[in-house]
Amino acid sequence: MFQTENRILFFGVFVGAAGGFALFCWRRYAKPGNFLSLQEKWSTTRDDDNQDNKEAVTVLQCRELQVLEKLGSLLRNVDELKEEIWFLKETLAKLEEQIKDELGGKKDGWKVSPLHRSLKKKKSDTNKVTVEYPRSEEAESERGYITAQTDTEVGSENEPEVANVKAEKSRMIKEQAELLCLLQKADANHNGFVSEKEEGFRMMLNKQDKFGNKVEFLWRLARAYSDMFYLTNDAEEKKNYVTNGKNAAGKAIQIDNSSAAGHRWYAIMCGYMSEFDNVQNKIKNGYLFKEHLDKAIQLHPQDPLQYHLLGRWCYAVSQLSWIERKVAAALFGNPPTSTVNEALHHFLKAEEMQPGYSKYNYVFLAKCFKDLGQKSVALKYCDDASAMPSVSKEDLDAQKELETLITSLRP
Repeated sequence: MFQTENRILFFGVFVGAAGGFALFCWRRYAKPGNFLSLQEKWSTTRDDDNQDNKEAVTVLQCRELQVLEKLGSLLRNVDELKEEIWFLKETLAKLEEQIKDELGGKKDGWKVSPLHRSLKKKKSDTNKVTVEYPRSEEAESERGYITAQTDTEVGSENEPEVANVKAEKSRMIKEQAELLCLLQKADANHNGFVSEKEEGFRMMLNKQDKFGNKVEFLWRLARAYSDMFYLTNDAEEKKNYVTNGKNAAGKAIQIDNSSAAGHRWYAIMCGYMSEFDNVQNKIKNGYLFKEHLDKAIQLHPQDPLQYHLLGRWCYAVSQLSWIERKVAAALFGNPPTSTVNEALHHFLKAEEMQPGYSKYNYVFLAKCFKDLGQKSVALKYCDDASAMPSVSKEDLDAQKELETLITSLRP
């Protein structure tokens, strides 16, 4: 744009010089007195010369008049062209100022036309809230052009609002990037060693105030509480972790009921709560466990963990004593029911989706086949479980149950 303006200005200087030269010629030869003197000369010539020269003089006179007429027309065109160039220069200045405003740059270093300055001064002098546009006769400049308040001047009033919108958008982008980085690190810490799980838990707590209304953050916070639940042996600490984790997962599904992970971890926390509650609350949490786990499977049926958890629920219900069923019936009217076969189906489903899914899944497969009287198959799964290393606290618990199970299967 600046190169275009330079060309126009150069062209204007060139035309101005040509116009000055043409004007000099016009003033030198096109004055009324000069016209009269020429006519007098031509008249004298016609009287003194013979008839043969009259035609040549007449032709010369016509040609000179034509040249003068064309010169006058050229000068008028030059003046009009200079007017248009001046208008283009003023328009370019306004256009530069408008583009600078749209790009969010500073306006101090940009040229402002005299007409703009006069209009802005008039606006500031009125001290009115409403914008008053100048009448056509007031806005007419000395060169005959009618101007109105430009978009740049109107847009300048909204600059603070536009700047706030841009700043808010930038803040949201940075916050989203920070959240994404945090979630990725939380996933890595969850799959790491004990020290990494503890580090991940502290990291999530530190960011709770900032991201405590984000679903993806909340269910991972509940998962971090689950990690800490497994890492401690203190009963009171376990209960606190479970309570806080259940609250976090509950908030996640309250914000977004379609979050499969939110329902999954809420179900898990309900299962943990059964270790600390009385019989009534244990049964209540059992119902909540099944309800939210079914919802999680409905929303995300490709997760083997959910089928493993459902298998454990079915197996636990199949092992309920007569008195426990009676209590459930008295409290809730319809006690939960399930069978070992249903539990086996879900454990096999998890194994089918991800072979060698977990040490605990093999242990429960062995338990199911043992209860169904298929000891040889149960031992096979015990061998599979024994072949897997014990990495997590859950694996260590599974190893303890596995040793007891193997003892009961072998004579």
